[in-house]
Amino acid sequence: MNNLIISIDGPTGTGKSTTARILSDKLGIRYVDSGSLYRAVTLEILRNNVKPNELRKIIDIAKHLKLEFADEKVILNGTDIAQDIRSFDVTNKVSSVSKIRQLREIILVKQRDYAKESSLVMDGRDIGTVVFPDADFKFYIVCDLNTRAARRQQDFMDIGINISLGKIKTEIQKRDEIDMTRKVSPLKKANDAAEIDTTNMIIEEQVDYLYKKIINSSKFINKSNLINAR
Repeated sequence: MNNLIISIDGPTGTGKSTTARILSDKLGIRYVDSGSLYRAVTLEILRNNVKPNELRKIIDIAKHLKLEFADEKVILNGTDIAQDIRSFDVTNKVSSVSKIRQLREIILVKQRDYAKESSLVMDGRDIGTVVFPDADFKFYIVCDLNTRAARRQQDFMDIGINISLGKIKTEIQKRDEIDMTRKVSPLKKANDAAEIDTTNMIIEEQVDYLYKKIINSSKFINKSNLINAR
């Protein structure tokens, strides 16, 4: 693949999505939040009262899902759902939805289609291991539980939702367990991924660290003339 592919994986609350979005702006390439694909499916399941065992309906939702990313917006059918997919209900259920094998197969095709169109930064949980095992750059972001919970609490507060830190910590631990132990595409660090602990980093430091790693690499220099602006 000629396009430049940068994968950023890691558990929830490590700042990978914000880092990936800002990094893509600095590099002038496309950003795709793979988590939004699964969250959008989960949102549609909740909105349509689809039960977990109604597999055909879930698959149909996934097949017809078309998301567009613009700055911090996530556009579904002309409507920005960026805040809706970050709600507590969606956050609480997305891991259970995303472990469905047939659903992951559909999303996988969509993810790879994005890379056929342009160079990109994509974050998720299996980007460097399954979606793009040959990505030019692979990063795996980690962070301690207390810091992750505090960041997630602030995310909820930013959209007007107040949830106790204890409840958030419990949900993060549950989500980690589901993500790391699922049979299909579990969350894990790719063997050739650079691990970054963001516990004591602010977003700007995270972005700067990854940015320097990339632009100072011969891989980036060799492909820089092939990068397609979003």
